[in-house]
Amino acid sequence: MRLDFTLAKSTILSLFAVAAAACLASCADTRGGPVPYDVALAPPDAPTIVPLEDGYKIAPLDKLTIKVLKMEDMTGDYVVDLGGNISMPLIGEVQAANLTTAQLDQALTAKLGEKYLEHPDVSVGIKESQSHVVTVDGAVQKAGSYPAIGPISLMQAVAMAGGTTEEANVRRVAVFRTVGGQRQVAGFDLASIRHGQSPDPKIYPGDIVVVDGSGIKSGFKRWVQAIPILSIFRPF
Repeated sequence: MRLDFTLAKSTILSLFAVAAAACLASCADTRGGPVPYDVALAPPDAPTIVPLEDGYKIAPLDKLTIKVLKMEDMTGDYVVDLGGNISMPLIGEVQAANLTTAQLDQALTAKLGEKYLEHPDVSVGIKESQSHVVTVDGAVQKAGSYPAIGPISLMQAVAMAGGTTEEANVRRVAVFRTVGGQRQVAGFDLASIRHGQSPDPKIYPGDIVVVDGSGIKSGFKRWVQAIPILSIFRPF
């Protein structure tokens, strides 16, 4: 009798395990969540051009596009080094930092006209501005500063940093922003945003995004842990 009970119990457990496995397999193959399926998406909005402020001064690590008419070897992209200079064929190093594009245009035109070209035609533009970056720090794969000419979403900012690490507390993400000359901060729940339960906030150039986690820097950790999740921006 005891043997029959043991066999019956073993059979029930086996059947339960098979049913559970079938349920998991079935669940894994089914659609779910609040996101609709098979819906035709409208075309995306046209890209928005966000001009640099009037009188923008070139900064170290900015990437410039310089065109010199009929001089293909001089035409191209140039990165301003940490000393504020660019290095060009024929004329060598030229100071670029703290100049507007018009001022650098004039300086290059003058240098080229001294020895090398008669009536040189030069144009200078900003391709990437380091003053238009978003900094992502904390428990992310690749902390650093990333170009952001216009606003992006919080999820996009985290994605640019390679996503979160295994140690990340995705329910506690801080965004630091300067508003009216004051540093302000707000907390967001990235898990809720990912599941469509909370809106994905806009992140603007100059913002600092910090994802909480066990390896986060101690200074940021104190600030992040003190911030109420989904709080509004407030000065500190």
